[in-house]
Amino acid sequence: MRLSPAPALDPSLAGSLVLLHLAVVAGGLALLSSASASGLESVRCRLQGTPRPPAFSQDGDFVIGGVFSIHNYMHTVDHSYTSMPEPLQCTGSLDSRELRFSRAMVFAVEEINNSSDLLPGVTLGYQVHDSCTTVPMAMNVAFQLANGLDPMFDTGEQCSGSPTVTAIVGESGSTPTISMLRIIGPLGIPQVSHFSTCACLSDKKQYPTFFRTIPSDQFQAAALAHLIRHFGWTWIGAVRSDSDYGNNGMAAFLQAAQEEGICVEYSEAFSRTNPLSRVQRVADVIRSSTARVVVAFVSSWDMKILLREMERLPSPPRQWIGSESWVTDPDMLRFGLCAGAIGFGIQRSVIPGLRDFLLDLSPQKVSNSPMFTEFWEGAFGCRLGKGVGVEEKVCDGSEDIQQLQVPYTDTSQLRVTNMVYKAIYAIAHAIHSIVCEKRQHSTVNCDKNLHVKPTQVLESLRRVNFSRNGYQVSFDANGDPVATYELVNWQRRESGKMELVTVGRYDASLPLEQRLDMEREITWVKNSTQVPLSVCSESCPPGARKAVQKGKPVCCYDCIQCAEGEISNNTDSSDCLICPEEYWPNTERNRCILKPVEFLSFHEVLGIILTACSVGGACLAIATATVFYRHRTSAIVRANNSELSFLLLFSLALCFLCSLTFIGRPSEWSCMLRHTAFGITFVLCISCVLGKTIVVLMAFRATLPGSNIMKWFGPPQQRLTVVSFTFVQALICTLWLVLSPPLPIKNLTTYKEKIILECDVGSAIGFWAVLGYIGLLALLCFVLAFLGRKLPDNFNEAKFITFSMLIFCAVWITFIPAYVSSPGKFTVAVEIFAIITSSFGLFFLLFVPKCFIILFRPEKNTKKHLMEKTSNDIHY
Repeated sequence: MRLSPAPALDPSLAGSLVLLHLAVVAGGLALLSSASASGLESVRCRLQGTPRPPAFSQDGDFVIGGVFSIHNYMHTVDHSYTSMPEPLQCTGSLDSRELRFSRAMVFAVEEINNSSDLLPGVTLGYQVHDSCTTVPMAMNVAFQLANGLDPMFDTGEQCSGSPTVTAIVGESGSTPTISMLRIIGPLGIPQVSHFSTCACLSDKKQYPTFFRTIPSDQFQAAALAHLIRHFGWTWIGAVRSDSDYGNNGMAAFLQAAQEEGICVEYSEAFSRTNPLSRVQRVADVIRSSTARVVVAFVSSWDMKILLREMERLPSPPRQWIGSESWVTDPDMLRFGLCAGAIGFGIQRSVIPGLRDFLLDLSPQKVSNSPMFTEFWEGAFGCRLGKGVGVEEKVCDGSEDIQQLQVPYTDTSQLRVTNMVYKAIYAIAHAIHSIVCEKRQHSTVNCDKNLHVKPTQVLESLRRVNFSRNGYQVSFDANGDPVATYELVNWQRRESGKMELVTVGRYDASLPLEQRLDMEREITWVKNSTQVPLSVCSESCPPGARKAVQKGKPVCCYDCIQCAEGEISNNTDSSDCLICPEEYWPNTERNRCILKPVEFLSFHEVLGIILTACSVGGACLAIATATVFYRHRTSAIVRANNSELSFLLLFSLALCFLCSLTFIGRPSEWSCMLRHTAFGITFVLCISCVLGKTIVVLMAFRATLPGSNIMKWFGPPQQRLTVVSFTFVQALICTLWLVLSPPLPIKNLTTYKEKIILECDVGSAIGFWAVLGYIGLLALLCFVLAFLGRKLPDNFNEAKFITFSMLIFCAVWITFIPAYVSSPGKFTVAVEIFAIITSSFGLFFLLFVPKCFIILFRPEKNTKKHLMEKTSNDIHY
């Protein structure tokens, strides 16, 4: 609705009035320029169209406009464009909740007018309009609030008039609010909404005059996503109103849900103005979906239509997650389909005196107001006044509004109502800061005659900060309040009646992990206390990872066990973690544990057997030495070079015992000792055997006529031979230890699941030099013994030495591949086995036959017996 000059109107132009009353808004400045250029000082102006009276109004020094969606449809008329259009009319059912909102505005204004602290001596007026929940009617109301109700007036400047209101409270819907802001925004009229939650309205570039007492959907969307993630739902459905409220709110929610790792199976939009087939299609999508949780960013009117369709063909129960618009609407509680629904609502509040004010509807007040008349007739099912039909019930005055159970009379859940209340007080405080000043003795003086422009109220609103009934009211830079919500739950009483129960709170100003505070148990769908499950795929337990199914959302996946050496210690892990080098997964692969450390221990069976063999061999060598010592004067002991025999037994005992250094936890000293002791004692042993072999050969050479060879290989030379051969090995070992000694290491490569403690040889050259030198002496001894194999039996050790060296060489030749290929502690076991086997080979072949003769055939242990046998062999 706009203003234009008032010359007589040609009837032929009447059809264009519908367009003209909107188009003149843009052409107002052009009319001003024309009038000013013509030198006109006063212009007679009139409204284009018939003003529509407000539902409730009261004059005052400063008037506040109010716009509410009391009806849900607008009466549509086919325009002929040949006559003046009829005033726009609302139709459809009356929303008593919205009626309560409008009456809460009136209550707040009257409370302020009776206050001695806020705007004393100033009277606030109001104009409350019904927008019919439609954009055209909301725009019509916006024009009317901007222009006033006078059909004709004079102005000295332009046909634009001064705004008749200083500020506007409303609208309940985001889309009508946006439409209104396009009109009143350029005029600088502030609009404070109690229920328009679209995040888009926080854009101050587009809507610089907008404020609201209800938090933005940006916060509600984040809260809903946080709530869904809190209960482990990753597979949900989404429906929304096809409006600015639904589309922007759902867009914000989907973005927040994506950040929380939540997948959406479907996202459907609809409006109550859509054909029924569209609503049916949305209902069918919900029924056929696998998601058991449905998030509905829907207005109350749209939700009612959807739920009626859902009730027509029942489906498996769904867990509904609702936005503030419908989840806290008491009128929605009649839909048992949504039992167990949860959602965020504005904090429940108490407004003292409001209930008494709402119920104060005298018959005269009802009959004088068309809005109250319609409400009364609809609530009690009777008709007031004349023109009552035959079958219609007449209201006889027995109706008791105190007993009426409708949203209008229900003040137990004052949520959005309090937003209206706070909006009025915010505007009042803004006006107060402009027209009032504090004087001496704390008295406040207000100038009610001061001309206050809406732009002044706009600037003052940005700075308001007060508390009312314990509720803080202020606006941030975007015109938004602090976002705090209550988590409400639809719970069914034992009587079967549904009620709203506060089960938790959400405060967006707190750190993320502290925002959601659960206060009591939630009753879920089917009246269950068990949290329903809504996932595309079952959770992957610790020890497995998620593998996304091709062509499906990330919430649809297969669970694959972590690979060897990897773990996942959380449910639904996307990746497995590689254990540190010294750790290995447990059986469930959900935890890294220290790898077991393995080495050849004295306490295990293999270690005990090898230790017993080692100690047993050393004991046998010592026992044999004892036998030899006790019979040191006997012929067989003296004939076999007793000095070298004792030294050989001593070295054999050391060979047996040196194998013990290979058993037990490797240390720096044990690693150096085991290889050097093994190398030196074995060379000492082989040197003694080599000495005995040479002695045997030299002894028979010395019996030949004219031979004096034994004087070159007497006892001193024998000792020197043993010492020289052993010294060479000692020198090799010394160089090895100095340059690159063996060290204990943790072998992490042979076995993935355990650590092998072993001795690293350090220098491979040193290790193989020690073995090679032993092998060289053993080969030399074998060759010399082989040459003396045909010497007389009774005196001949060469035959036994040959076999012992043959065993020795066979053992150590087979040792090499076995040593290289044996894993872990078995490498050490192979080396010990080679040491013990070769030692036993030397011992049994060189000393057991002699001990047998000494102990069990003493008659053969005589010089005569030995000499006779020798003479026969030589003669032969």
